[in-house]
Amino acid sequence: MENENIRNFVIIAHIDHGKSTLADRMLELTGTVESRRMRPQYLDQMDLERERGITIKMAPVRMRWKQGSADSEYILNLIDTPGHSDFSYEVSRALAAVEGAILLVDVTKGIQAQTLSNYRQAKASGLTVIGAVNKVDLPGTDPERAAKSLADLLGTSPDKIFRISGKTGQGVPELLAAVVSEIPPPRPKNEIPRALIFDSLYDDHKGILAYVRSVAGDFRAGEEIILAATGTKLKIKEVGYFTPQLQATERLRPAEIGYIATGLKEPALVKIGDTVLGASKTAQDSPSEYALPGYKEPAPVVFISFYPDEDTEFDDLKKSLERLRLADAALSFEPDSNEALGRGLKAGFLGKLHFEIVAARLTREFNLHFLTSFPSIAYRVVEKGRSRIVKDAHDFPDDPDKVFQPMISVELLAPAKYLSGLMSLSQTFDLGISAVKSIDGDNVLLSGAMPLAELIRDFDDQLKSFSAGYASFSYEFAGEAEADVDKLEILIAGEVTSALTRIVYKKDVEREGRATVEKLKKLLPAQQFPQALQARSRGRIIARETIPALKKKLGDFGKNGGDRTRKMKLWQKQKRGKEKLLSLASGPAAAGRVVISADVFREILKK
Repeated sequence: MENENIRNFVIIAHIDHGKSTLADRMLELTGTVESRRMRPQYLDQMDLERERGITIKMAPVRMRWKQGSADSEYILNLIDTPGHSDFSYEVSRALAAVEGAILLVDVTKGIQAQTLSNYRQAKASGLTVIGAVNKVDLPGTDPERAAKSLADLLGTSPDKIFRISGKTGQGVPELLAAVVSEIPPPRPKNEIPRALIFDSLYDDHKGILAYVRSVAGDFRAGEEIILAATGTKLKIKEVGYFTPQLQATERLRPAEIGYIATGLKEPALVKIGDTVLGASKTAQDSPSEYALPGYKEPAPVVFISFYPDEDTEFDDLKKSLERLRLADAALSFEPDSNEALGRGLKAGFLGKLHFEIVAARLTREFNLHFLTSFPSIAYRVVEKGRSRIVKDAHDFPDDPDKVFQPMISVELLAPAKYLSGLMSLSQTFDLGISAVKSIDGDNVLLSGAMPLAELIRDFDDQLKSFSAGYASFSYEFAGEAEADVDKLEILIAGEVTSALTRIVYKKDVEREGRATVEKLKKLLPAQQFPQALQARSRGRIIARETIPALKKKLGDFGKNGGDRTRKMKLWQKQKRGKEKLLSLASGPAAAGRVVISADVFREILKK
């Protein structure tokens, strides 16, 4: 197949605008998948994706298509991408593997925040962008208005925007014709064999499969290659295409999209965004010099600990996370422990949705039960002139010189009538609005910045509430800013309970401390001694409650004619016992005397 007959492209859109349904129609139209085997969202392999109606993992597929009655056959390499901001790293890798993009907009929703973000990424990658408005078959829609809005965004005329229906197939043949005519064919370079790894998957028999876009040279089974980022040298077990099932082939040619079976079992060796090099002497001497530009490690920003619960074992939880990490380069984890829940794993995520997906997969695919800690982010702490990154709240110093937190730039898009609600939302979540722009006359685009910590504090739920569900948002990381935060510690009987230690804004520290000790007072069982529940910040007690000691019922000596002196002796003995227990609970052994049970901890972590 000549390179002139190859087209590599992606479908990009805001979440739930119909990318996967459009991909279904393309698979049918090109005969890639037989009608009897077709199912909705065919490229979404996980049940979780189909149930939620969202794409979580990018999905490549190779389609053969003859345009009309022409004799020329084209290879169309499509990558269906996620639409949520949490998975923007995956989208960026997909954009680096293609020459063109279809930007899809739902006519019932119009342009939304991630539409703008995806378009900017595609243009920054130098891609040819084709606009299309979807769901034109629905009654009561206004495709022409949606097409004009999209045309204005792309800087083209409305007649260049395709009106399609991913459900019925209307307009899809014309859209594929535009892919052939408007997206340029790839131009392979005449140099040592190189390929970009844009995704990966674990196979029990073939090891890690590197999803690649070949940039130069051929790749064949049995040949040696080098992974530029780690310097790992290996022999290829198999190469092939996605049809969409894995289909082995003799060689992977320049400019093609396919997979390389590495045989490796260690996920850390195959990195998304890395470069595969032919094992020439030049490449072996300095592999990093020949790496394709743009590689960077995905950086987790939200950290949540998992602890086994019920019949789940720690080793099962660890092995399951390891399996998920094979297909999710952004997932990371390390050992953690909790005095109430025992051994656990602190996992890092790209955002709140990323965490929710991983947690759901652990439950559904591996039948695991677990508890999770309060979500936290990584702060940069300056103390005595030295800077360090702190992920765990109990490692946070009591009185640091300065604290810096990660910031995000945010774009909110909503109907203009909800502008006042969005402005009040900015006060609730420390969102600084820097610009307000009218879009289409009926919508407003708010641009601003806020701390990442605010994003994981139910920002998306509140956004939907303030806008009756019509607002959308996208975000990207925007450096760091000084943070006005403190460490909040909870003490039980004089001892810090590290599992409940967390970082909160100074303005919220007293409210959070008060709420926690009040909740603990309701949940913790009484002991033979009084239990002081205290919230502490910067060495100062900011809230306190006390659980009274249990009182032993000594009987009614007066009614039965008993001697009152006996009752007094028992009272004195009980008092001495309580004092002894209290001294034990306040000393070094306290952690073994007063602990939070798993049931209480579970209730504390509930919203």
